[in-house]
Amino acid sequence: MKPGRAGNLHGRCNNLGTAQAYAPAPRAVYDGAMTTASPTLHYIFDPLCGWCYGAAPLVEAARGIAGLHIEPHGGGMMTGSNRQPVTDALRRYVMPHDERIAGLTGQPFGKDYFDGLLRDTGAVFDSEPPTTAILAAQTLAGRGLDLLRRIQRAHYVQGLRIADPAVLRALAADIGLDTGAFDTAYAKAQGDETAAHIAASRRLLAQVGGTGFPTLALERDGVFTLLEPSRYLGRPDAWRDHLQTRIQGGD
Repeated sequence: MKPGRAGNLHGRCNNLGTAQAYAPAPRAVYDGAMTTASPTLHYIFDPLCGWCYGAAPLVEAARGIAGLHIEPHGGGMMTGSNRQPVTDALRRYVMPHDERIAGLTGQPFGKDYFDGLLRDTGAVFDSEPPTTAILAAQTLAGRGLDLLRRIQRAHYVQGLRIADPAVLRALAADIGLDTGAFDTAYAKAQGDETAAHIAASRRLLAQVGGTGFPTLALERDGVFTLLEPSRYLGRPDAWRDHLQTRIQGGD
């Protein structure tokens, strides 16, 4: 990943599971196939994307805006042939990016992640199981974003194996979901439903002109506006104010 200036250039996880340099494009507006009655912030993410973890405070700030609906879309960054076993080479690759994310955003990365999970050669980075879990939580109680936040902390702070269904079940219980109902919803969302969700998320990513994860697009009256959150990393209050202005029709 090429270095860049904070606020003008930041890394973004691309849909092949690697990091890339990202320069925000000029504001663009796109016609959307899916329409909503109220302003909707579409959040295209991956649970194993470090920049999505870095942007998590921005998502939380957006959740505090009255009347704004947030729709999560898992993009499947590390699924299928892009699943990656943990190796020393992977650790050497991701650590500089994670350290940069921490410096830009203030998000914590734990010793159990750096010196535990990233040295656990039995672990596999696979986005599909946590995406399935998030779909299950969203279906059960609209709690997909809550579970995503818990999964990110489990991965980046606690160093847990978030591709393990037993771990995901425990994390669902941590946010107050009934484990029996979660198990049923998870089983239903596995396989074809998760694959269809990821495919739809990638179509939306292309439709709004996104280049990777995270991508944030504001929808109003069926029109999508690609947002530029990079300069707000580490400044969630300023992001919330900016987003409120955009919702009200300002620049």
